[in-house]
Amino acid sequence: MIRASLEADFQEIWLEGEISNLRAPGSGHLYCTLKDGSSQIRAVIFRSAAMRLRFGLEDGLQVVVHGRLSVYEPRGEYQLVLDHLEPKGQGALQLAFEQLKRRLEAEGLFNVQRKRPLPAFPWTVGIVTSPTGAAVRDLITVLHRRCPILRIIVASVQVQGAGAGEQIAAAIHALNTLGCIDVMIVGRGGGSMEDLWSFNEEVVARAIAASRIPVVSGVGHEIDFTIADFVADARAATPTAAAQLVSQGWLDLDQRLATSVDALVEALEQTILDREQRLEASVRHRAFEVVRAAMISAERTLETRIGAAERALRSRLRRQTARAASLFEHIVRQQPGARVERQRTRLVQLFGRAEDRVQDLLADVASQLGTAAARLDALSPLASLGRGYSICRRRDGTVIRSTAQVTRGEHIAVRVMDGSIGCEVLRLDPENSSGGGHS
Repeated sequence: MIRASLEADFQEIWLEGEISNLRAPGSGHLYCTLKDGSSQIRAVIFRSAAMRLRFGLEDGLQVVVHGRLSVYEPRGEYQLVLDHLEPKGQGALQLAFEQLKRRLEAEGLFNVQRKRPLPAFPWTVGIVTSPTGAAVRDLITVLHRRCPILRIIVASVQVQGAGAGEQIAAAIHALNTLGCIDVMIVGRGGGSMEDLWSFNEEVVARAIAASRIPVVSGVGHEIDFTIADFVADARAATPTAAAQLVSQGWLDLDQRLATSVDALVEALEQTILDREQRLEASVRHRAFEVVRAAMISAERTLETRIGAAERALRSRLRRQTARAASLFEHIVRQQPGARVERQRTRLVQLFGRAEDRVQDLLADVASQLGTAAARLDALSPLASLGRGYSICRRRDGTVIRSTAQVTRGEHIAVRVMDGSIGCEVLRLDPENSSGGGHS
């Protein structure tokens, strides 16, 4: 009844006081006491409201709070249930900015010693920004105008609103994994503190600090400062200034090359002028007159010799032409066509005689071959086999010529005219045994 009565009468309360006895257990709820010079009251900020806080609570902080009155029945204590807190005298975002800045500075993330120099001549530039804003167009335009050969890789992210900080941090980590980025620009165009707040988030600051690639921060306008500016290896007042800073080495190189080319051209022109003057002076020297006269004399001698050579060649050509005509007439008188025809006729006759002789020789050879074949056939063992004779062999191939070479029961092979017969010895009948006995 007490709780219901208090909650009904104190549903909406605005209160100003100092935070003390702040506790933050693992549940995510926050517990504290609000006090002034003469009184105090307990307060609780449940986890859902605590997650919406832009700044961190700490003892001694003067705040303006909004909430309702309730009773904590287990202890019989009344307390404020807060749903909104603001720091007194300054905005919540500004306080959160100052708190995070002090904490990161104490960790050494702003130290000049840890900042890396930017590469003088980067080949690949990574950009972390919104794909639709004016900043990305300015960055690409400036970079390509100053160095057209630069390769640009844009990691498109949301640069304001819920979840923007996590996207920016993830993009920084992703560009580090590529292994080809020389320098990185992280930024966006101008806006209010709320618009730029993503670049004040701790997750972005730690991603920049952990980056292996040098990072240039170009956020907002010249008067805007963010946590990213303090952590980055270099800070530019605007995205355009960041592009100029990254490409300054190429611009300086281009200017130095142009200056060097002009100086080289001027030096070459002066050298050529000096050489021309020296050459003209040398040509006017008396020694060249002597050489010129000698050259004219040699040219005339050469022309005379060329004329004599041409006349000698024409005379020799006329003699060779006359001799060729005489030889042609001689060939015509010899009538080579008739002689060739006579030789062809004689060759045909010789060929016919040779062919007859070869036929006679082949007939003689065939006759002699037939006689030799008949004699061989008469002497061949196969002829004897054809007349009914046979050859007996033991299993080892030995020819059996006597009954003494075999025993009864032994297997032998009998060769006849058209093949071989396997036989078993049943009995032996030697011709010199008396009485025709068997063994």
